[in-house]
Amino acid sequence: MSEFAEWESFYVIVGGGAAALIGLQFVVMTLIAERPPRGAAEASAAFSTPTIVHFSAVLLLSAILRAPWRGIAAVSVLWGLLGFAGLVYCAIVIRRMHMQDAYRPEFEDWLFHILLPLATYGTLALSAFFAKAYTHEALLAIGAAAVVLLFTAIHNAWDAVAYHVLVSMQRAK
Repeated sequence: MSEFAEWESFYVIVGGGAAALIGLQFVVMTLIAERPPRGAAEASAAFSTPTIVHFSAVLLLSAILRAPWRGIAAVSVLWGLLGFAGLVYCAIVIRRMHMQDAYRPEFEDWLFHILLPLATYGTLALSAFFAKAYTHEALLAIGAAAVVLLFTAIHNAWDAVAYHVLVSMQRAK
């Protein structure tokens, strides 16, 4: 399908970036594991694990959209399922954020850990319904969703590292 061919380099870049950042996040988590703060397991489930899930979603979305599809129907079902799964996962993250007591989330945390991912996964799910009639627009929405999710995960990864280095490690001294 020619619409997909136009997006080839975009998804190679976005997917490759997500894959590299997943690896980097594993390195960071290994370094943090040397001195885990109190409540680290619960906070990690609420803040760090979603970052890996978002990077992985971008990588999966890139792989799905780079497969040699003959039409939009099957691929739109897959990205729609990814969007729906992301919405369900956001509900799980909300619960985890409320249950952990190692850190009190601020507005920025709710924005980048809940609101932006909800909007992004919602865009994936919703655009699947309009993909057949509005293919070009749906592909633009999917591209925007991939970029927002990638940059949201980058922000969250950086925020977690900065918090650990600047706050948690200072408390340990």
